Amino acid sequence: MTTTKSVMKKLPEVTLAFWIMKIAATTLGETAGDLFAQTLKLGYFLTTIALFLVFVVTLVVQLRSAHYNPFFYWTVILSTSMAGTTMSDFMNRDASEKYLANGATRLGWGPQGLGLGYPEGAAILISILLLIFLGWKLSGMTFQITEIVTFRGEALFWSAILVSNTLGTSMGDFLSDSSGLGYLGGASLVTGLLLVLVALMKVPAVPNVLLFWITFVLTRPLGATAGDFLTKPVAKGGLDLGTAGSSAVLLAVLFGLMGYAQVKERRAAAHAFGGPEAAAVQPEEAGRR
Repeated sequence: MTTTKSVMKKLPEVTLAFWIMKIAATTLGETAGDLFAQTLKLGYFLTTIALFLVFVVTLVVQLRSAHYNPFFYWTVILSTSMAGTTMSDFMNRDASEKYLANGATRLGWGPQGLGLGYPEGAAILISILLLIFLGWKLSGMTFQITEIVTFRGEALFWSAILVSNTLGTSMGDFLSDSSGLGYLGGASLVTGLLLVLVALMKVPAVPNVLLFWITFVLTRPLGATAGDFLTKPVAKGGLDLGTAGSSAVLLAVLFGLMGYAQVKERRAAAHAFGGPEAAAVQPEEAGRR
């Protein structure tokens, strides 16, 4: 039974390492999305289309994999974070001076943004996310991610991930830009909320699945505010490290964590295959002796 589960699982165990990698991936998604859309001036529209196509490619690779592969899984998480960044920006922002720095009047080709604003954009995304969860519930499939092994289950999971990362970006940008808290204040608020969720894990009446998805959404604004803190000018409360430099460092960190996860997964698979066999051999050898 253990061996079968180890081979068939498509998604990772939810551990502390999982959340560290999630925050690293979402922070990189924020800086990389801004790098393409703003620093390279491709604009929200073109960048959203390009990054959504990247998401589709990485998702196909993940769906075609027969078992959990950390590189495949976290590449999709990263692609949803990058696409979610520009999707949120395109929905919520426009071509006003408030959103376009350095006196720019346009970013790239095509529409410059719908200008819905963060509250309206968040309301739309929350509605879409609730519809996905409703469809998921009606399908009768499990919400436990470690037990999702079917194509339909993964499709629902990744749809929820894409929308939740986009929603988290909207929430993070609202905290950083419009709430008056600033980057560190926004990050501190989200961190406090996450600590409350950790405490609620000890309360039996609160479903862990619900806590997982709330935490998953909230780690995105934490990554968004952290990314803004790294890249925005000092005058706006950031460190002004730039989108390119910050993205390069975060990418190295994430790839290092992915490599570590890959090694752990291989060891776990080897133990799962070798463990029962070793247990069966030992009594035989003892009998011979």
